Amino acid sequence: MDLYEYQARELLEEQGIATPKAVFAQNSHEVAQAAEGIGYPCVVKAQVKIGHRGQAGGVRLAKTRDEAILVSEDILPMTIHKHKVSGVLVAEAKNILHEYYVSISVDRSSRDFDVLATANGGTEVEEIAREHPESVKRLHIDALEDFDIEAATKMAESIGFYHADVDQAAQILLKMWRCFKENDATLVEINPLAKIGDPDDESSKTLCALDAKISLDDNAAFRHDGWKRFADPVHVDPFEQKAREHGLHYVHLNGSVGVIGNGAGLVMSSLDAVSGAGEDQGTNVKPANFLDIGGGASAQVMCDSLEIVLSDPQVESVLVNVYGGITSCEQVAEGILEALDKLGSSKPLVVRFDGNAAAEGLSILARADRANLHVAQTMEEAAQQAAHLAANGREVR
Repeated sequence: MDLYEYQARELLEEQGIATPKAVFAQNSHEVAQAAEGIGYPCVVKAQVKIGHRGQAGGVRLAKTRDEAILVSEDILPMTIHKHKVSGVLVAEAKNILHEYYVSISVDRSSRDFDVLATANGGTEVEEIAREHPESVKRLHIDALEDFDIEAATKMAESIGFYHADVDQAAQILLKMWRCFKENDATLVEINPLAKIGDPDDESSKTLCALDAKISLDDNAAFRHDGWKRFADPVHVDPFEQKAREHGLHYVHLNGSVGVIGNGAGLVMSSLDAVSGAGEDQGTNVKPANFLDIGGGASAQVMCDSLEIVLSDPQVESVLVNVYGGITSCEQVAEGILEALDKLGSSKPLVVRFDGNAAAEGLSILARADRANLHVAQTMEEAAQQAAHLAANGREVR
């Protein structure tokens, strides 16, 4: 679950991390009230769950009440990178002396946690990281280890807080770690973590989180009653909502290959295989979703899953990757045919079965003799086929 900036700020503030005074507003009247209370100049920031808002015109400075109203009336109707603006954050403008980037995230490849930081924060941090990778400092934390003040201090020293107090930076890193662990987060990012204050008054200089991005692990929601405050009734993804109603683990992505598998690890590997195939073929084809049907999935579960995936207009092909353990590939095959009969879809499906009743499942599909059903022997072969079919479907459109 990705949070809006104003929601992420709440979690940082609960850990004692300083943020500018700010108010969330959903119309120009609320913006005017917020701006009057905060004072001028203030910053009006679009609230969307995606980055690069500033480059899209979603972050603007206002020096008067009328400016704040006019700016908000420009921003509120916007759609930024296909994300509809849900409101604005009216925030106190700060005198920025220097910008840093700091984040803590789950590193799935190394199966640990990563602390990333650079003294070159701000809107161009990705470009700077590509051009000057030596400027980015990384610390791996084993899943069974902790991140203490000693490690935080060493990290702060290595980053190069040129205009900032190392001890203060270390405390912020430690508080970010607590926010990350206590909230079952997969990402806690501050960009920029800014050194603010009067350049001629050393005592006024301090670190402040000017922007934040936090993602929470949906699977841990049962441990956090407080997450109910982060519900987004205005922008509920219809595909994710339908999947929840069927008890399915689904995440909507921005690609053209639907991906269905059993087991989170297998589905994640399938996503990587599809992305890799798209790169190999030079088509930039990406996965359209993550959908885990779980163990022991029935024909009905498979039918429900395909119905959700195929109803997504961005999907041009579907990869079904199932390893039969508790799950019977025979039942999965029956569910696939049932879904195709029900939906009448002509979009191509690439199926890879292995394990329990794989031969029986493939036999059922072969006897059905459907023109849009394709069979692959390996996950890599299936991903290559699905990516190729999606690219062809996109070109036809």
